[in-house]
Amino acid sequence: MSLVGAGPWDPELWTVRAVRRLEEADLVLYDALVDVEALRRATKAQCFCVGKRARRDSVPQETIHRLMIRAAKQGKRVVRLKGGDPFVFGRGGEEALALVMAGVPFEVVPGVTTAVAAPELAGIPVTHRGIASAFLVLAGHTADAVDNTLRSVRPNTVSMVILMGVGARADLASRVMAHGWSADTPAAIVCGASTPDAWTWTGTLVQLGGATPPAGLPGVLVIGEVVRVREVLATASRAEQADTEVSYGRNG
Repeated sequence: MSLVGAGPWDPELWTVRAVRRLEEADLVLYDALVDVEALRRATKAQCFCVGKRARRDSVPQETIHRLMIRAAKQGKRVVRLKGGDPFVFGRGGEEALALVMAGVPFEVVPGVTTAVAAPELAGIPVTHRGIASAFLVLAGHTADAVDNTLRSVRPNTVSMVILMGVGARADLASRVMAHGWSADTPAAIVCGASTPDAWTWTGTLVQLGGATPPAGLPGVLVIGEVVRVREVLATASRAEQADTEVSYGRNG
């Protein structure tokens, strides 16, 4: 039995061990944020989607536990394939505990967590020397938990990455500012990271609620001075491209 992280989406970000476990599997229970076509190319196992998406019907967590345990006890090689990393807001800890209680041996195969991958694919480092030496990862769908965490953090001292919070971005921005964060703190929304439809918005914390991300794409919020690095990188990239084109024209 393997709890496997699939990273943000792109199958090229799957680890070597993740691919090996898929090749060996008899049953794969996968999340909604997995490239299904790539999955079916990678394995001959039976594959069932048990993922959860906001405001949609989903398989109860207890049912997922029963499916894993029953199949594993039947001697099947089971992969529970989860978006991002199994233990970063993926309920992998709950599944691991259920397996332990049922006496089912298992392993964890780490994946690239979306909390880091999505910002960096958009050109935003979650830490940067002289700007942010730490980052905070929150789940944005539980307001009380957000408030409790923000009470323990000095405003504008860390980078903040909020998963599952795009739909509540206006309320979250208000809550963050209510805890002392400056209204002009740089902010970003990164949707569909590593997919062909990847989309990024940047602005300030006070503008965050007015942004209009594309519907249907999962995303993360990034709040902090590190967001400014994206524009610096983009400017440098445009300058390098222009220099290359000029040089090519001269040589041509």
